[in-house]
Amino acid sequence: MTWLTTVPYAEAQGRLEQLYDRVKGPNDNVDNIMLAHSLRPHTMEGHMALYKYVLHHASNTVPKWFLETLGVQVSSINKCLYCVDHHFAGLQRLLRDDARAAAIRDALEQDSFDQVFTPREQAALTYAKKLTTHPALIDETDIEAMRTAGFDDGQILEINQVVSYFAYANRTVLGLGVSTKGDILGLSPNESDDPNNWSHR
Repeated sequence: MTWLTTVPYAEAQGRLEQLYDRVKGPNDNVDNIMLAHSLRPHTMEGHMALYKYVLHHASNTVPKWFLETLGVQVSSINKCLYCVDHHFAGLQRLLRDDARAAAIRDALEQDSFDQVFTPREQAALTYAKKLTTHPALIDETDIEAMRTAGFDDGQILEINQVVSYFAYANRTVLGLGVSTKGDILGLSPNESDDPNNWSHR
């Protein structure tokens, strides 16, 4: 599951038990990325708050399937298969179109966007790739390219935050040896209207 010692759900007490109860899925399953935080529950709380507010908040106006697509893209670039597998499963669930989901994954893996994505979406994907691979080279022209493609500044902020979140999540996973063993792929806290609902069901 992870190279660190973790506290299983059945042995959790106090604040850790409370957090596990907030994030758990079916049969008390807690995703391994959250279990990796179990020795420092406050970091789990920070991680989940960031994740929920960045990717699953009702105030976002960029479609959730596309935010998940950005997460799969960033994770693929970073070779974080844990996040690719989890968030591609979530993307499939949102799209309810396995053929389109497969075409999206192939386009991301091939780094070839024009047959699958609109020019507007391609502008965001181009920004996400550059921010992931060469963050110090980002300048105002990259923001202007997304404006020209039709994103407003609030939506650009959403895109930036999703890309930035996945950089953090990928490094958490890769740096601690987190695997998908025992996880239920594709679950997420989808009660977007309730920012305090972290349940993975």
